[in-house]
Amino acid sequence: MKNLKPIFFTVLTLILLSCRNEKEVKEQSYTSGKESILVDESFAPILEDEEYIFESAYPDASLDLIMKSENELLNLFLSDSAQVAVLSRLLTKEESKYFESKNIKIRINRFAIDGIALISHKSSIDSTVDVADIISRLKGQNSAIKSLVFDNANSSTIRYFKDLAGVKEIPSTGIYALKSNSDVLKYINDNPGAIGVVGVNWIVQPPVELEGIVENLKILSVRNVKGKPGSDAYYKPNQNDIALGLYPLTRSLYIINCEGGAGLGTGFASFLAGDRGQRIVLKSGLLPDSIPSREINIVN
Repeated sequence: MKNLKPIFFTVLTLILLSCRNEKEVKEQSYTSGKESILVDESFAPILEDEEYIFESAYPDASLDLIMKSENELLNLFLSDSAQVAVLSRLLTKEESKYFESKNIKIRINRFAIDGIALISHKSSIDSTVDVADIISRLKGQNSAIKSLVFDNANSSTIRYFKDLAGVKEIPSTGIYALKSNSDVLKYINDNPGAIGVVGVNWIVQPPVELEGIVENLKILSVRNVKGKPGSDAYYKPNQNDIALGLYPLTRSLYIINCEGGAGLGTGFASFLAGDRGQRIVLKSGLLPDSIPSREINIVN
């Protein structure tokens, strides 16, 4: 009988391990398990809101949002540090080949359109900006804009403006790159003559600790270059002008899923694109990819 005890405990241990492994497999699904998601820090406020509501709706789900600049994010994404990322651009052919070489299907969902806001201190006389002046400043030419302040030298925002001006490098004078969007808000608050560049969500729904600072700032109206939509007047990054294609400084937000199978990242992507996720986008000041329906009950 004594010889049977070791065998009994060995079998019992194997059964328990099997049950635990089976439980762990079941826990990883569209609405449960753990998932690290790389997020462009330019969109931190909106993604933190989405994460909170998603985890509230699905208590077995745990998302770890890793906020990084675009360049840092892509380096991590292409080194398998995470399988899901939120970007303001699609992957290039070279970047896509990395995942295709591993037979991983890339799933892409656009869930919002962001308006890049140009901000200044409320005490500033100027309330309008021309895209032509932005381009001139980025090219190091004479411009009505004396200084532009960006969040980070590696950010998607500064990459967007380089593409806008058709330059590979920014000039050494008149352009400043700090460390974060929070730093931009603080800098503009302390330097009334400068113009800051941030995603509109940072103004509409700023972090609690920055609400007082944002109250001292204003969003400038922007006019596009001649011959392009939005060149007839000055427009702001509100949802109406973005939807009509009149505000010139916009970018799409994508969630790019390279899990290679069904998982929590897929569930979160579906949530972002679904009615509930789109309502959160609408509230944030960004334009939802699909406008949520609104029911009106008429009582006789």
